[in-house]
Amino acid sequence: MVIKYGGNAMKSLELRRAITAEIASLRGQEDVVIVHGGGPVIEQNLKARNIPSEFKRGLRVTTPEVMDVTEQALTRLSKELAQDLGNAIGLSGRDMKLLVGNTVAEDLGRVGLIHTVNTELLHKLAGIGITPVIACVGTDENGDALNVNADWAAGAVAGALNAPILYLTDVDGVYTNYPDPESLAPQLTRADIEKGIQDGWIAGGMIPKVEAALHALDKGAPSATIGSGMRSGVLREMVGGARGTRIVP
Repeated sequence: MVIKYGGNAMKSLELRRAITAEIASLRGQEDVVIVHGGGPVIEQNLKARNIPSEFKRGLRVTTPEVMDVTEQALTRLSKELAQDLGNAIGLSGRDMKLLVGNTVAEDLGRVGLIHTVNTELLHKLAGIGITPVIACVGTDENGDALNVNADWAAGAVAGALNAPILYLTDVDGVYTNYPDPESLAPQLTRADIEKGIQDGWIAGGMIPKVEAALHALDKGAPSATIGSGMRSGVLREMVGGARGTRIVP
């Protein structure tokens, strides 16, 4: 199982440690791989260095200077999460060519999309009981760093492993009539999502979330679940299908 842990869902150190404790408890059932973002941490580090930040099409324009700060921030965060988790190791896409990709558009700089995942490394770590905690930094064929959207990086990993994926974010799932809690959809298909976007009940920030989930399915993941990582005690229910919105082909 792959768990994508969003940057907005780890702003509180206390909550972060509660969630990592829940993830640790899941490892008795199955192998877990964590892929994480860290937008708020990156933003904080950029501001501390007076480096301007610009977004285009929802992605951070990544100059070489921004890439350096991004990689430093995410690499440190992966180590901290691994430490919280225990029996884990913080990695990035540079390690043994774990995440290899290419840049997606000239105007976005070092923003990349992953096309190859070193699954052999992940299987070997799982075989000795070590949980990979992967920062969403990839590398291109020349060995230069790439800033990769964490949702899409996690989807690439889940697809390569043919594993289900959980997207821990700042919402409880996909609503057909937001914010009515009774309208939370327990399961959606690709056709449901396409209709939801067309009809407008999937909109705004939820669109990239469901698109990332569909990307994971396209890559080979059997299912993708979107749910909240903003409170403890719900992760196991998400795994069992009692929480969040599960997206299937």
